[in-house]
Amino acid sequence: MYTVTDPATGELIEKIENATDEEIQEAIDRVHRGYLSWRRRTVAERAGTVARAADLFAARADELAATMTREMGKRINEGRGEIGVVVDIFRYYADNAAALLADEPLEISGGAAVITKNPIGPLLGIMPWNFPCYQVARFVAPNLVLGNTILLKHASICPRSAIAIERILHEAGVPGDAYVNIFAASAKIPRMLADPRIQGVSLTGSERAGIAVAAEAGRNLKKAVLELGGSDPLIVLDTEDMDQTVRATATARMRNCGQSCNAPKRMIVLGDLYDEFVGRLTEYVAATFVPGDPGDPATKLPPLASVAAADEVAGQVEKAIRQGATLRTGGRRVDRPGAYFEATVLTGVTPDMDAYYEEIFGPVVLVFRAETEEEAIAIANDSPFGLGASVWGTDPDRLRRVAGRIESGMVYLNSAGGSQADLPFGGIKRSGMGRELGPAGIEEFMNKKSIRL
Repeated sequence: MYTVTDPATGELIEKIENATDEEIQEAIDRVHRGYLSWRRRTVAERAGTVARAADLFAARADELAATMTREMGKRINEGRGEIGVVVDIFRYYADNAAALLADEPLEISGGAAVITKNPIGPLLGIMPWNFPCYQVARFVAPNLVLGNTILLKHASICPRSAIAIERILHEAGVPGDAYVNIFAASAKIPRMLADPRIQGVSLTGSERAGIAVAAEAGRNLKKAVLELGGSDPLIVLDTEDMDQTVRATATARMRNCGQSCNAPKRMIVLGDLYDEFVGRLTEYVAATFVPGDPGDPATKLPPLASVAAADEVAGQVEKAIRQGATLRTGGRRVDRPGAYFEATVLTGVTPDMDAYYEEIFGPVVLVFRAETEEEAIAIANDSPFGLGASVWGTDPDRLRRVAGRIESGMVYLNSAGGSQADLPFGGIKRSGMGRELGPAGIEEFMNKKSIRL
């Protein structure tokens, strides 16, 4: 079932039955019919519809933020910020549609050619709960502009967000058959991918989910874009203001209660800074990130998205401590209703511990000591993941040099864990494949057709 449970209180609010096989079949029929007409609209018409969607998202920011707070515990101010990014994404693709989809002349031997940019058909989107609106926007906006249609399966704890998004898109002018929300069980994904009319799939989720979906996509020769987990390194080379560095890096880690794929989960600090950094970070985290009501703008640490998520983080932290890690602060479930877990700092994590290589999806910081720049890079790259990374310091040339050696899809200098509409987003290794956002985001499910003149 799709179930809404308030993670701040544990209150069960709503249950929605999963779609039947017949309803899933009808949904696929619809997005196929929708594609046959939506693709024929001009780029300007599709862009205009997406622009109207941006305006509606902006107008309903408070409503959408409140829905996310109730469904998955997001801080109300972070929810409003998420909708701001959603609006930027829809406006970016609306404003740049003509340029992004323009034909490209190509000089070839013995003549000339042109590359045209065309949709490929109905797509399946499988979305996560941690950013219920943003994740949908970065998949949907470029593909609607391109002319593809969308069958959207949202996370099972976010049905109200899914309904709200569908309503906004239809009100903006997206035909009812061009964007279809489906409350389908995960077990039905193979059935949907086996349908020859579905041309591709985009999933944001866990590594385990990515493996399963990639296998089904491959079995059916369907294009897949996967944005999976991450254990992003954050390297501190030097600083002129330790307090500012600690505040910025801790805030980046604790954003969305630590439930961000590209949050800086592993902080790697050079030896001459390490003791001071750990001391001040521990003090700041303990004093600042106090559990509270996610609907209160003053709250800094909301609950995790579910009791199951909080229990998983608690188990990972307890195991790390048993295996020899040092607990600096936090480390426990909060004694109150809901899915709360204390903001936590761990040090002394070594490669023989599970926490060294796994992703901890919650408000937990791991801090590592590196004696040299070379060792810091080695620790950063010693991970099965490769989503994002960040490097902090005062020398621009040194920052660029270190960034160039990190194995990840994204590197931020003196910032961490960000996302913006015009900057490609995605990773390598077990963090997935493909890119979203920016010019690259509209090309993943595009037929770049070569026409020889």
